[in-house]
Amino acid sequence: MKFAAVCGSGLGSSFMVEMNINTVLKDLGVSDVEVAHYDMGSAAPDLADVFFVGGDLADSATHLGEVVVLDSIIDMDELKEKVQAVCVEKGLL
Repeated sequence: MKFAAVCGSGLGSSFMVEMNINTVLKDLGVSDVEVAHYDMGSAAPDLADVFFVGGDLADSATHLGEVVVLDSIIDMDELKEKVQAVCVEKGLL
C-alpha cells in the first residue's frame, strides 16, 4: 500500500505531511504502508493508492483517484483521524 502527500511545489508542506503520516502510522502500529511526497505537477494516479492534499489543492487533485482532503495540513488530530479511517477502510487495522 502506498500513501502520498501532495502540495504545490513538492517541497516543504508535502514533506512535512509525509513525515506526519509516518508518525501516525507508527503510532497506529501500521507498517505495511510506503509514504512519499510529490508536487501537484508530478503526482500521477499510479504513484500511490491514496493521496493526501490540503484543501487548497482539492480541485486540482481530482485526477489522482482516491484523495483525502486535509482541512489543515498542520492539525495532527485531523491527520490521525483521516489516516486511521483510510487504514480501516483498506483493512490495515
